[in-house]
Amino acid sequence: MITQHVAEQLATAARALREYPTTTDALRLLQVVQNAIDAAKVDLVAEMAEHGDHEAEGCSSVKNWLRDQLHLDVKDASQLSRSARTLDDMPELADLATAGAISLDHVDAFTYASRHIDPAVVEVSMDWMLDLAAKAEPKKMRQAVKKLRDAAHPDDLDEAWIKGMAKHDIKLSAVGEGFHVTGFLSFDTGTKLKTVLQSLSAPTCAEDDRPVNERRVTALDQMLSSILESGLPQDKGVRPHVSLTLDLADLAQDADTTTADLAGFGTIGPAQLQQMLCDSALTPILTAGKHSVLDVGRTARLATPAQRKAVVTRQGGRCGGLGCNGPIVHVHHVEYWSHGGTTDLANLIGLCPRCHALVHQGYFSIDPGTHEIGRTLRTHRTGRHIRIARAG
Repeated sequence: MITQHVAEQLATAARALREYPTTTDALRLLQVVQNAIDAAKVDLVAEMAEHGDHEAEGCSSVKNWLRDQLHLDVKDASQLSRSARTLDDMPELADLATAGAISLDHVDAFTYASRHIDPAVVEVSMDWMLDLAAKAEPKKMRQAVKKLRDAAHPDDLDEAWIKGMAKHDIKLSAVGEGFHVTGFLSFDTGTKLKTVLQSLSAPTCAEDDRPVNERRVTALDQMLSSILESGLPQDKGVRPHVSLTLDLADLAQDADTTTADLAGFGTIGPAQLQQMLCDSALTPILTAGKHSVLDVGRTARLATPAQRKAVVTRQGGRCGGLGCNGPIVHVHHVEYWSHGGTTDLANLIGLCPRCHALVHQGYFSIDPGTHEIGRTLRTHRTGRHIRIARAG
């Protein structure tokens, strides 16, 4: 049979390669043979698709047959199918492939060109593209084709930039082991992040054998820490801190089994808690039960950093305004300082800038005892305020 004859010829060729005087010559020849065999496979795939031979064996598509009968994965099956179309459209490229001068990865670059570049531009550029394919690795071929596309279609670059701006986003989702990061960054933002991470994650010395993923995460942590060390503008100079809520009595009795609630994440275990406490500056917050903050720090006109943290903890980080879920930016005196109010926790409430303004404009009133906020109706003639609703 023909198939048996071909198999014998290939086996003879394999034995002959073993007899080459140098391994380098043998490997060069073997690569040419492998490329030629791949090109032959592409020809056979095209012929099978044309005659429908795969259907005779019960497969609905060529790709399904390749996966089922040759046990190829989706990537390799797809490469054979698209290469068949590309070589059929580009005879000169097919000659190079048949001769074993290029691989199917080179052919993929020409497939990309046929799909994304004006045909007239591809035709004019074909000579230098073929020459490059015969001399360069597939990666350089792909880079050259993409540069050709950018030069031929500069408007596409701006369109891609605009589309990227429209869908950029980043999300942090708390999971059992930490946070899962997903999102999409526009090319300029992504380039900035990549540049910083590459710089900070470089090995520190010749003995730095940490995996690159560990170095990248460490670099990100260093970058965030350097920013937080200076404080955020909206926090009025108070350096932001991670908040941990735990029972001090439990910590004192059995530190090895004490857990804590990490704000924005959830419960953490004893070992992680001990590490965070080792590296942290502690601000004690006296509490009654789990939620009611009693007192912290000393009395002053402006809320101290410790008092601000207590207010944030008491309100779960959210503005106390009516139906508002915004972050706390301002700490407000329920009874105005100018009216004799004191700066203690019983007289402080955390508000976002909008709700803070509405309170001072008289549209919201705050119950001094419960800190419940309600709307007030302003009368233009007298300027009196009439309370019309209450909400927690």
